[in-house]
Amino acid sequence: MSLQFPAPHRVGVRRAVLVAATAVVLAVVLALVVEVRPRADAAGGEHAVMYYQTQYDGDRYVSPRELTDHDVPVTDLIVGAIHLNSPTEVHLNDDPPDDPKFDPMWTDLAAVQDEGVRVLGMVGGAGHGSFQRLDAEFDTYYPLLRDLVAERRLDGIDLNVEEEMSLAGIERVITALRADFGPDFVISMGPVASALSGGGNLSGFDYDRLYRDVGEEIAFFNAQFYNGWGDASSTSDFDAIVERGVIPADRIAVTALTNGGNGGSGYVDASTLRDVLAELRAKYPEFGGITGWEYFNAAPAAGTDRWRWLAELAPGA
Repeated sequence: MSLQFPAPHRVGVRRAVLVAATAVVLAVVLALVVEVRPRADAAGGEHAVMYYQTQYDGDRYVSPRELTDHDVPVTDLIVGAIHLNSPTEVHLNDDPPDDPKFDPMWTDLAAVQDEGVRVLGMVGGAGHGSFQRLDAEFDTYYPLLRDLVAERRLDGIDLNVEEEMSLAGIERVITALRADFGPDFVISMGPVASALSGGGNLSGFDYDRLYRDVGEEIAFFNAQFYNGWGDASSTSDFDAIVERGVIPADRIAVTALTNGGNGGSGYVDASTLRDVLAELRAKYPEFGGITGWEYFNAAPAAGTDRWRWLAELAPGA
């Protein structure tokens, strides 16, 4: 029996055809991915953000998919709160992130990501300790945060520093996140509004100095306009930040309470807030946007669906 081998030039032609076909398939796949997950921008480039910290209202699961199911123009959903409790322990609120109670949440967050919504993780907030640990023992605690971001495929991190931390410490965290996750990773922060205009501050470091040092790495600030740290019933406190001349309007999202039962004080009803936002948009064409604290009990009016709060206040509403 004789063996026959294809001519070398035929092998080369077949290989070239195979390579070309593979390239076409990859291009189509990438095009589909881009089409499924477009860049999350609301009208005019504003952020339309919702904090999603309470995943269960009593025993009833609260799904973030209500926002995308009703075509609310949400750009960013911030899930919290992440706590770095020990060298081996990370919690999402009171439980480990892989607790079965969170399984439906992670599934739904992946689904809203597929709709083009960025999902960020909030670190800190009212639960203290995480940033002090990052400040004092960065090499021990930062890998816990980094690994959680990678494992859960988060699109960004919201640094909500409501405890003493050094300027060098927070800059180290921001620089490390950028180095590890690249230029498209979203880094936001959640200071009280007065901290951005030289007033009261819960973070321990100076935001003017922070912005001058690493401002190009911070996508936007979810500035808290409530609890006496800012007033969302007029434009005056927002104006004070912009007039300071450090942080521009396009980096500032007004964070407002979504329900009179949230926070200690400073709730502004949706009708008034809508008028204030219209004034801000007229005054600052590159206005940063609107953020709600928080989702599970949001209500623009008594008895309304929670998704309507952002639907009625987002740009273009």
